[in-house]
Amino acid sequence: MREPLRVLIADDELLARKRLSRLLAALPDVSVCGEAVDGDSVLAAVRAGGVDVVLLDIHMPGLSGLDAMALLPEGGPHVIFCTAHAEHAVNAFEHGAVDYVLKPVEAARLQKALERARARLPARVKAPTATVPAAEKQPLARLPIPTRQGLVLVSPDAISHASLEDELVTVFTAQGDFLTDFTLNELADKLPPEHFHRVHRRALLNLSHVTRLEPLETGGYLARTARGHAVEVSRQSARELRRMLGLRKGAEDEG
Repeated sequence: MREPLRVLIADDELLARKRLSRLLAALPDVSVCGEAVDGDSVLAAVRAGGVDVVLLDIHMPGLSGLDAMALLPEGGPHVIFCTAHAEHAVNAFEHGAVDYVLKPVEAARLQKALERARARLPARVKAPTATVPAAEKQPLARLPIPTRQGLVLVSPDAISHASLEDELVTVFTAQGDFLTDFTLNELADKLPPEHFHRVHRRALLNLSHVTRLEPLETGGYLARTARGHAVEVSRQSARELRRMLGLRKGAEDEG
């Protein structure tokens, strides 16, 4: 028996959510793990974990479906758009959507899309936590970065940020900038969480190196580092930063 596919339904229309819920209930090896009515609640549900696939509408209050997808963490759930708007299909696939299903959603079409998503999922391995050595979960005192000149050992304090460009991650440090095979998720696991924060799906930022936060029209920030680099902070991450720094809520935090 296959592991149930954990599906989050995201649509601001109650009837649309009920239809999807009814269709999913009739499919084998599928479970509805939650519902969301806007982009922010999608991101909150994904952060809570336990989501394999998001059935995502395009037009929702606040963040659009495409905006929400762009803010999903690397390695996060796969996205299947369920929408009445065919004109966004090309953009959706360019952003990495698994499928694009037009409303009214039919059972056979939805099942086909879910099977596509399932085929992309790695097998979930059930293993006791004790089998993972505690040392592997601890932040590293020195981060080893392989380069053509050899292995560079970098102190986490010297790292200002890491960014993903064209499928390659670059680590920016006081010693220089280094390409690495680490993913941003792997770097986040290896670096001290009290300093390093995932501020964008393409960026990990050491707040200790930030000298200025410049507001953007999107509701996010442009973080300026001491070395003069600019790192984009998403709107969702900007909200979390304001809470962490004890700043007054902005207008975009309301509602």
